[in-house]
Amino acid sequence: MSEDAIVQRLHSGSTEQLGTPKLYSELAILSVLTLKSVFHLAGRQASGFVESIFELIGVELPVPDHSTVSRGIGQLDVPLPILETQQARHVVIDSTGIKVYGEGEWKVRHHGIGKRRTWIKLHLAVDEATGEILAAVVSSNDWADPEVLPDLLEQIEPEIEQVSADGAYDTSDCYDAIAQREAKPIIPPRKN
Repeated sequence: MSEDAIVQRLHSGSTEQLGTPKLYSELAILSVLTLKSVFHLAGRQASGFVESIFELIGVELPVPDHSTVSRGIGQLDVPLPILETQQARHVVIDSTGIKVYGEGEWKVRHHGIGKRRTWIKLHLAVDEATGEILAAVVSSNDWADPEVLPDLLEQIEPEIEQVSADGAYDTSDCYDAIAQREAKPIIPPRKN
């Protein structure tokens, strides 16, 4: 905790807005969230941890409580770093379904599936080494996974060394799209 960081913890913006003025800066909320993430703490524990640190170093500043921190998350503007690499990547591809509209799981188990259930599919391409999401495509639930693989590969800039996916991608179109990128496919064969 440098002196600059301690001084910047209180909000210094305009007070011309309606309602209670902000007391904490983005830096204050971000620092509590960082400690929460690094040390795997719950919200109250993270606020208490920062209070303890301030007490130990003799700083008399207010610390945002857990509810202030959770409300402040949506207003943070944190730039995500882009990992620059010129090395060939090992790309892992998969998809998942997301329920957009429909009944709860309990009702479906007891009364059956209704007519108004709507799902979308999120297809992701992830760098195996870093966990960085390299490409994403959202499709309706009637699109098969292999149909989206070429679109995912198009979004990835540097050279691809290897593409890993599950058996759903075991189609000739997927192998052709991977071969066009001169990558090695690692796809288990389908069971049927």
